[in-house]
Formats: sequence, structure tokens, C-alpha cells
Amino acid sequence: MNGTAVVVGGGIGGLAAALGLRRVGWSVTVVERSAVPADAGAAISLAANGLRALDELGVGAAVRTAARGQYRGGTRAPDGTWLARMDGAALERAVGSPIVGITRAELHRLLRAALPSDALLLGVQATAVEQDGPGPVRVHCADRVLEADLVVAADGVGSRLRARALPDHPGAVPVGTAVLRAITAEPVAPAASAPGAPGAPGAPGAPLGPVSDFELSWGGGAEFGHILLPDGRAEWHAVLDLPPGSRFADPLAELGRRFGHWHHPVPELLGATRPEAVLHHDLRELRTPLPSFALGRLVLLGDAAHAMTPNLGQGACQALEDAVTLAAAVAGASTPEAAATRYDAERRPRAQAVARAARQAGRLGQGLSHPVAVAVRNTAMRLTPGRAAVRAILRHHAWVPPRLPLSPQVP
Repeated sequence: MNGTAVVVGGGIGGLAAALGLRRVGWSVTVVERSAVPADAGAAISLAANGLRALDELGVGAAVRTAARGQYRGGTRAPDGTWLARMDGAALERAVGSPIVGITRAELHRLLRAALPSDALLLGVQATAVEQDGPGPVRVHCADRVLEADLVVAADGVGSRLRARALPDHPGAVPVGTAVLRAITAEPVAPAASAPGAPGAPGAPGAPLGPVSDFELSWGGGAEFGHILLPDGRAEWHAVLDLPPGSRFADPLAELGRRFGHWHHPVPELLGATRPEAVLHHDLRELRTPLPSFALGRLVLLGDAAHAMTPNLGQGACQALEDAVTLAAAVAGASTPEAAATRYDAERRPRAQAVARAARQAGRLGQGLSHPVAVAVRNTAMRLTPGRAAVRAILRHHAWVPPRLPLSPQVP
């Protein structure tokens, strides 16, 4: 089956959906309300399942070249005590790839570059979808109406199209936490040693060592993590319990106050960051699962379908899985409605299960604040063998994409 599609949303999921549909012979237009790509100041981790999806979309090799493998790191307490170490090489042996880090801007660029320039309409906002009768689905925008056989709503956690299609659903709700993130201004130089008690700056002779590829540190009601990027810079994030809408006059100074006494390299990463580079986002999730990802010839994809907390690093990976699964469903179905039904049946159970697991991971990590609960968790993690940690994530990373029947003539 060949046809036409309009993808609403030019983020990672929307661009990936467009790539997948084009690879199976569909003509695709992507509409993105922003005049320029957003979120260029942050980075992202991609696990093996997301990379396999990118392989099937034809851009996996380019993404791997532009990314950095995360081989050495793990989870720590604020004083630097290791709670769990993660061996990226063991993960690579198990699932074929370590987790990799790449800037969002570069990932967006690679996805856009794989599409024809006229396939992406920037600065165009879709306001409604109309699907009455057997004719084409109509996508109403501020200055035009687009017609298509299938519409993909990839318009994010606050999806307008989802709200219109499912008016009784509560939509995304605040998690009660905020994430502040940035990329350091310069490459992070490895340090051999510096004064400070182990894990705490200040006492003489504590080894600092090189900055790990990735770390995640959990305190009571707070989290700090980082990944290294191919150019030597680091992307860091801090998660805080904050009411929605809270903002700091000087975010970097506030983070220094809260995290400045944490282990190396947390204070150093903050010190290597320009104040204007810090991004602040309130976290929201679709806590009430959607009844369906398919609504006639409208399908929901990515955060519009299953916005989840970032605790497993699976948000983008699940959107990439969506994109490949949708393309395979379209290629194997006789009608857009049948393709949408198949897509929902294959994606909704897995994506919603991953969202539940991410929520639970957040509760066991940064979400714990009582000292006794934190101590019990930390002890349990220290006693868990590294092999068990690898096995625990295999159920998310081991996904294998369907093979896409590449169209001989991509429109």
C-alpha cells in the first residue's frame, strides 16, 4: 500500500516517522510549529533498541559516527560511593551496542538531512484534524489545509491533536520534578588528583581520575548525572523536586548551592558551564495510559502517545520504535485504518510498560527522600552484582525492529 501522510511535529519521533514512511514508498509532509529546531542545547542517550530502529531507518551508521559510546560509569551517592557500576562493554556484548551519547541538535540534523528539503514545513502549526467519510484526512493549519491518507500526531507531551481526539482524557500531568540541563562550554579535561576527602572536595590527596563516560548520582529528592560527548564536552542534568512553574533567578548559582558539595565531577561540571546555557523543564507524563494509539486514520506517536519520565532514558528510543513499527504496519496493510490498528496493537503494550517501568525507576531513585529508605536502596544496589544490572535493562534494550521493505522508488 502506498499513500500520503502528514506528520505533525518535527522532533525526533516525527522526523523518524517521516523517514520510515518514505522508505516504504509513502509521500510525507512534516509540519513543525517552530521556525527553527528547538532543544539544541541538550544531549540525549540512545540505547541499542533506538540504534537498531535508526539502522532500519537508514541513518544508524551516521548517528553512531556522531555519537560517543558510554563504556565506563555507573550510579553513585552524593559522597562519591559507588552504588552500581555499569560495564558498557558487557552491555555491548549482550545487545550489540553500548548506550551512546549525542547532542539533540546533531541527531535532529542527521534526521532532517535524510529527508528532502521540501518535506519539512517549519513555522506551520496544525490546529485540528478532520476525518469524515472515505475521503482524505484534512489537517487544518493556520494558513492552509493539508490532505493525506494518514496523519501522525507527533506533537509532543502537550499534544493538541491528542487533546482534540481524546477530549475526556486528562492528558499529561506534572510529575512534581524539574530537570535543569546544559552542555559544558569547553571539553572536560581528565584530572589526575586534587585535594579533597574521597568524593568530597577539600581534604588532601583524594584521587579524582578522569571523568567517567556517564554517571548518575542519587541524593535525597535530587539527582545529578552526566554523559560525555564526542567533542570532549559533557552534558549534565540535575533533577529536583519542584512545583510546576518554579524558576530560579540564577539557576546555575542555585545548582551550585544544592550540588556544590557533591562528589567530583559534579561541582566541576557546574563550574564549566555558562549560566545562559542552562535549560529548565518541568517534567510531565501521561500517567493515565491512552486507550488507543490509533484513532481512525490518526495515529499518536512518541510523547504524544506515551510521554514518560526520563529515568530509563527510553523516551526517544520508544519514539524511534514507534516510527519503524508504524512504517512496517503501513507497508503490510491494505488500508490506512488497518495499518493504524496493527500499529496500536504492537506498540501500545510495550510503550506503556516501559513508561510504567520508568515511573517506578524514578520512585526508587531520585524520588526517595527519607534517609532510611535511601540507605536501604543504596545497600541493596551495592550488593547487586553488575551482571544483574545488565540483565535488568536487557528487556528494554533487546527489542528487534521489523524489517522494512524498502520501496524501489522513494518519493
